[in-house]
Amino acid sequence: MAHLVLASTSPARLVLLRNGGIEPTTIPPMVDEDEVSAVAKAAGLIKSTEDMVTLLARAKAEAVLSRPEAAGNFVLGCDSSLEFEGESLGKPHLPEVATARWRNLRGKSGKLYSGHWLIDNRNPANPRAVGRASHSLVHFANLSDAEIEAYVATGEPLKVAGAFTIDGLGGAFVSRIEGDPHTVVGLSLPVLRELLIELGGDYHSLWNK
Repeated sequence: MAHLVLASTSPARLVLLRNGGIEPTTIPPMVDEDEVSAVAKAAGLIKSTEDMVTLLARAKAEAVLSRPEAAGNFVLGCDSSLEFEGESLGKPHLPEVATARWRNLRGKSGKLYSGHWLIDNRNPANPRAVGRASHSLVHFANLSDAEIEAYVATGEPLKVAGAFTIDGLGGAFVSRIEGDPHTVVGLSLPVLRELLIELGGDYHSLWNK
């Protein structure tokens, strides 16, 4: 029976899948996201945040396809980015970037996109793939400077798209979500189910917990 291979080491995505009854094999994709995005933009392949997250999800899935664990299984790549005031915001990495970002975000809204790329590698000689992005509108609370400083000091917002989480310390700073909340975590389970059906698979067949 086919198994799910997740081309990601995101703790949030792993917990989400586990809570949904799926224990995936996780493999770090080792993809230079900045380089892949720059090359794709130069080639005219990225015209929107939706394009970008789908392309990066594809790059991550394809990066682990040759691994032995991927043979005979479904391989999933994901990527997320927050679209805010016409700009795509990934991981801030630096405290000063995260602080400045939150000062702009507080009291406002942004659209969180998550790209998904699923490869059916049950027949490694002829893999098939489908991809799709989902999005949700995220409304941010009006944080004080002290709250922003305290949150950034935890390090959590440095490592996540948009500099926030809803399943961690940042959950209190998101006042409302319009759309699929799984998208904001970085992997939409409804989209995964739909992609599996497109490839002739069954979501429930991946339940292994």
